[in-house]
Amino acid sequence: MDLFEELKVEVKEKHPSIVFPEGEDERVLKAAFRLKEENILEPIVLGKRSEVEGAAKAIGKDLANINFIDPAEAKDIDEMAQTFFERRKGKITLEDAKALLLKDVNYFGTILVYMKKADGLVSGAAHATSDTVRPALQIIKMKEGYKKTSGVFVMVKGAERYIFADCAINIAPDSNDIAETAILSNMTAKSFGVDPKIALLSFSTKGSAKSDETEKVINALEIVKERDASIAVDGELQFDAAFVPTVAEKKAKGSAIAGHANVFIFPSLEAGNIGYKIAQRLGGYDAIGPILQGLNSPVNDLSRGCNSDDVYKLALITAKQAI
Repeated sequence: MDLFEELKVEVKEKHPSIVFPEGEDERVLKAAFRLKEENILEPIVLGKRSEVEGAAKAIGKDLANINFIDPAEAKDIDEMAQTFFERRKGKITLEDAKALLLKDVNYFGTILVYMKKADGLVSGAAHATSDTVRPALQIIKMKEGYKKTSGVFVMVKGAERYIFADCAINIAPDSNDIAETAILSNMTAKSFGVDPKIALLSFSTKGSAKSDETEKVINALEIVKERDASIAVDGELQFDAAFVPTVAEKKAKGSAIAGHANVFIFPSLEAGNIGYKIAQRLGGYDAIGPILQGLNSPVNDLSRGCNSDDVYKLALITAKQAI
């Protein structure tokens, strides 16, 4: 059984609710209706009524058959605004909190998750990553002990599954950021049926080059080991040394991870973003994500180049996180 068939079985049993703030986007709406009709989870679609009704009509669906909320019509908007105001602790007025909820569907959806009126949120098909992440960090916030969220992709092709991080959030992570991403990715991998063997990637393998960039990765390895010695991790490793056993034998002899890695932690956002897109476009892998790690409740971000199937799959992953 492939990853998403497994997820459907798990998610259907618990039947969580997932918010889709971009209801006017036909890709999102198709995925939401598909999930509803397959009775896998409960989609909550947001948007301006006239626009979402138009999108539903364009794909041959009746908006009456799905849980839809137009923020302008929300009866509990005052309660939501009060909750938002209290959560921001003086950083926004009550009046501005209400105005922002009415104006910005990502804030409205995130408040639904925070108030336990929904279990998770999927956005980003028509918004920049920051538009999805900002409300999550302000309202849902990070789990205790973690400082920064990171964006992980589950790379899937047939029975193959790999984890790539951080490919979406932190432009120039320091050693602590890389270590934290590795620790969170370890948990993410386990939740999706991957027995994590984590490679901290670099352009150097075990001292073959010396620079501030390689030292950053070496220091990250020590931080991971100090925080959790049970994690199977090694670095610094070039990708070929991390992935190909014959290369690992030459470049990182004796490493339990080199040549067998399935979780890849990139040293910078540019490397991670380029790397996952090469695997996706040249390697033929499905790139599902970015999945935001470390938040108190699941909020995940789509690529604006996504298709309806990507929305569907990320919703399944978000639902899995929620349960």
